Amino acid sequence: MKTAAALLVNLNVPLELADLEIPALKVGQALVELSFSGVCHTQLLEIRGKRGPDPFLPHCLGHEGSGVVVEVGPGVTKVKPGDEVVLSWIKANGLDVPGTVYRWGSRDVNAGGVTTFGQRMVVSENRLTRKPRELPMREAALLGCAVPTGFGAVFNSGGFRPGEKVAVFGAGGIGLAAIIAAAAGGAAAVIAIDKLASKLDIARQFGATHTIDAGAVSDVSGSIREQVGLVDLAIEATGQPAVMAGILSSVRAQGGRAVIVGNAAHASTVTIDPREFNQGKNLLGSWGGDSRPDIDFPRYAGIIATHPGCVSPLVGRSYSLEEINTAVDDLESGRTLRPLIEFSAPGAA
Repeated sequence: MKTAAALLVNLNVPLELADLEIPALKVGQALVELSFSGVCHTQLLEIRGKRGPDPFLPHCLGHEGSGVVVEVGPGVTKVKPGDEVVLSWIKANGLDVPGTVYRWGSRDVNAGGVTTFGQRMVVSENRLTRKPRELPMREAALLGCAVPTGFGAVFNSGGFRPGEKVAVFGAGGIGLAAIIAAAAGGAAAVIAIDKLASKLDIARQFGATHTIDAGAVSDVSGSIREQVGLVDLAIEATGQPAVMAGILSSVRAQGGRAVIVGNAAHASTVTIDPREFNQGKNLLGSWGGDSRPDIDFPRYAGIIATHPGCVSPLVGRSYSLEEINTAVDDLESGRTLRPLIEFSAPGAA
């Protein structure tokens, strides 16, 4: 059996489409027919060579999606053929299988525990979660990365409490998910910061009560203080070291929290004023929003279901697998927030 897939063959070149031979399933693996796959900045960094040397080339990509289980290997009990599932890089319950190797003519193609840039992909059992019934496949794909990272940064990593003020730096897919979470959770104020006016317009639709054009002001933290005062929680979703370095200046003393979510380019460094810590401020990291898929994905789906259409603006358009490089370019330029590769309708726009 073969599958069409988009491969990273070399850094800084377009992804290459290939027909891969699917290997026999190992213990703990499942074969999934993809419906949708998201494209996020992590893949963009990999493709553009900004995550450092890549010893696994050529390899498959993609780590969030939705689909239907076609076949399961020995030992898989969490899902069965016919189940609708969410695919995520965030590990859930189940057997943990490190990856698989496809054949592409005479070449081996590497793949991790989950990859989604292909029609049918072999996935480790613990990267699968049953799709919540209330979400259609399109929205469910965002549960693989954008939603759990953004929602989790607020609710889990950031310890958000209703009535707090929240600032979100970066209004891309993850930042907008954080805005949705804060607004839905009862924040007193949600302030969105970005350099693109189009993203700020969308942020208001998602629940931002205030916005700041970071390209038009010299002191973002000062603008935050002018509009809402120091905030209780700040989320960094830009991947820019300069933003990471300054985010603590926007949160209150004695308990203010700043959560770093964005991925910076390889070899980047951050310098922080130590006096921020002397004020009792907290700088926190986040691993996928510290989300637990089997517990949190249904909870996040419930929030989305009670706010109909709240995540729909995240996706500007769908792309076919053949348009994967256009999707990557559109993500990089900001022309779309969260590209979705739609496998059920090739050429869909």
